[in-house]
Amino acid sequence: MAHEKRSQQQTNRPQSRNTPPDTRRPVPRSRSGFIGRRYQRSGTEPVTARSALGLRLLLAICFTPLFIAATVLFAVWSTRSGPGSSPTSSQLAGLAGACGALALISAVDLVVILRRRRSERLHRHTAVR
Repeated sequence: MAHEKRSQQQTNRPQSRNTPPDTRRPVPRSRSGFIGRRYQRSGTEPVTARSALGLRLLLAICFTPLFIAATVLFAVWSTRSGPGSSPTSSQLAGLAGACGALALISAVDLVVILRRRRSERLHRHTAVR
């Protein structure tokens, strides 16, 4: 009973009869990454769970140039549109800005993917020796 009260006070959440007490402990700061895990593994997720870096790499490689080209296309179209044109200059500039933001996001994702793949490759190479 005292253990339940202590764990309830530590988590600051109301505890019902049907839910088990929260036994997760925060991961030490030295082990957590920039965004990293906040809690230790619960044991229910697979040990070898990984994101699909290959698919993310393929999508980033395909869409980064596409978004850059769309940004340039909409920006040029926006500068050449007249005062009475159907998509207004501000609408085209908004589309150019949105495509530019998506290009930036996909480029950052591409850099993150390449860093993760490189670190996995280095970790695998040093673990074998």
